[in-house]
Parts: sequence; structure tokens; C-alpha cells
Amino acid sequence: MHQDIAIALDRQDYQMASQLIQAIPTSDPWGKLYLGQLQAAQSDHEQAEHTFRALLQEDYGPKIARAAREGLKQLQDHAQAVRQEKLSQATVNPEQTQTGALILEALPADAKTEAALKFAKIMQVEPYTARMLIPSRGWRLYRIGPIGELQMYGQDLQAAGIPNFAVTMAQVQQLKVHQVCYFEAAQPSPEVWVSDHHSQQTSSFRFQWSDVTQRVEGLVPIFEKVVDRDPRGKLQRKEKTQDHAQFCDLHLPKKGCILRFYDAAYQFNQGIKLTEVDQETSWANWRGLTTLLTQNLPHANTWADFTSFADTAVEQLELLGAFESYINLLRREDSKWDQAFHLYSSLAMLKPAA
Repeated sequence: MHQDIAIALDRQDYQMASQLIQAIPTSDPWGKLYLGQLQAAQSDHEQAEHTFRALLQEDYGPKIARAAREGLKQLQDHAQAVRQEKLSQATVNPEQTQTGALILEALPADAKTEAALKFAKIMQVEPYTARMLIPSRGWRLYRIGPIGELQMYGQDLQAAGIPNFAVTMAQVQQLKVHQVCYFEAAQPSPEVWVSDHHSQQTSSFRFQWSDVTQRVEGLVPIFEKVVDRDPRGKLQRKEKTQDHAQFCDLHLPKKGCILRFYDAAYQFNQGIKLTEVDQETSWANWRGLTTLLTQNLPHANTWADFTSFADTAVEQLELLGAFESYINLLRREDSKWDQAFHLYSSLAMLKPAA
């Protein structure tokens, strides 16, 4: 009977092989092995893998174990070949080779165990690593590479219930950003004076509050190099966070631009009054500005998980190539955190609607 099944499988007579396998007792390990081979031959790869792995968990002797391992290896080789073909097709057009970023979105903790197993299989990483990579809140900048390749992975992850999206750096660089100097008027139609990032020339910009669909908030750290002593008392230079700059972006998709507010650039002594006379501190000024925005933008979606995103992004930004952050903070050295905030806000602007 075993030989007849092997002959039927070799001849690709899968109907006969199935009938012969069904006639064998379910406890017969060779019957289980042939069932796995039949499943693999009929492209039921997931079930075939389950069958082979189940055989390896039992002590059926070296011949069965060796044949089960060979079956698993053939499945892995086939999956790798299919994967490579998909990757080749995903970057066949020049537009598909543009540099992009793949962003993982948050999953509830109770969904991560199952999702991690699927993620591990798709991205070929260990399940424990996969679980650590899937964020429980906010976004994670997971991978940078050709956009076609990222979109292919993204589709597979989406099909597995793992939310994600991908954008190109060309899309990010096409966004217009206006640095807001101050509010000239808030009602009935808001008017702000904005500064050109490069020339520093100012101009008036009018919009409607209804034009604003999203609001992005974040704290960008300001680092300074200081001299400190290590545990042995030896002097050493290190970088410490001395302060934070407060940022708030407003997204106006109909006008195709971002209005960027931040405390170091906003001219609180110009335009409409935001605080009482006796409360003109930097904190009170910024609170007055954010209160104005909150009162007029109850409809706008707010993104405020910048810090958790930046923690995954700052070390990878060089792989994205040079791009403008549209931020002018007085620093002795440039900081990747500026680019991280601009990228975070741009992603929120470009993210496809759910």
C-alpha cells in the first residue's frame, strides 16, 4: 500500500493517492507522511507544514523524521522562490524603486500573539522579535527600501490583519510647509502671517477652520553637550536633553499644505493677543495658542504619539536620504529629531484614509 501511494504521488495521480491514504489507519506514520506530501503537491502548503511539523513532534524513527524535514525544506525552498519572484516583479518599474518607508500601526496587546506568528512568517524573523516589532501604540518606522517591495510586504501584512502603510520620500518632499509667524485674525476667517523657510520673507495666508482636517503635536528635544563625571569621577563629554521645543502642525489637504507652529518661531508679541497681560510667559503663551486652536478645531483628528515614533525612526533617517525638515531651531548641531517630526507629520498627512 505504501509503495502504491508513492507511485501515485510520483505520477501526480492525486485522486488515487488520496483514496489510498484514506484507506490507511490514521495512526500509521507513513500515511501521515504521504498525506503531507499530497497536501504539498496540491499547493496546500500551510496544512502540509502543519502535518510535517506534527510528525517531527513524535518519535516515529529516523526515516520518518528525515522525510518530514525534507518535506519542510521543500516547502521553505518553494516559499523562498515565490517570494523572490514577487520581489522581482514588485520593483520591475522605475517608479517602484523609489525610496519609501513602511510604517507599522498599533495592535491591541491581546491580538499581538497571533499577529506575531503571521508577521514572523511573512518577514522571516523570529516570533519573539516579531512581537517586539509590532507596536502597541502609535507607529513604528519598520523598514526603508524600494516602495514596490514595501508595498508588497504591506499587502501581505494587511491580509494577515497587521495594519500598515507605505509612502515614498518623493511624496514627503512634495508637501508644502508654511512656518506660522503669528495670527493676524482668528474670526470669522483665520489669517496668519507665514515665513518662507529659505528666504525668511513673510506673507499673509488665509484659510477656513473647516479646511483643517488634522492636527499633529509633538515635543522635539533640544540637546546640548555638557561635561559630566562618570561613576569613577573622570570627566567626560555627553549629550543631554536641556529643553524641548513645542510643535503643532495643521493639515490643510485642500490647499495642499501644512501650517507649522512652534514656540521658538511664533511671534507672540505680534497679532492677536493670546494671554492676559500678566501671564506672558513662554508656557502661558503656548497654552494660549493651543487653546485657540482647540476651540476652533473640535472636528480635527489629533496625532500626538510623536515621541514613540521618533524612538524607532531617528537611527534610520540616514537611509531615507537628505530631506528638508522645515524647522529652524537654534542649535550648535543639527538634530535628526527635526527630520523625525517632519516625517511624522508628513506621514499623518499622506496616510491613506481607513
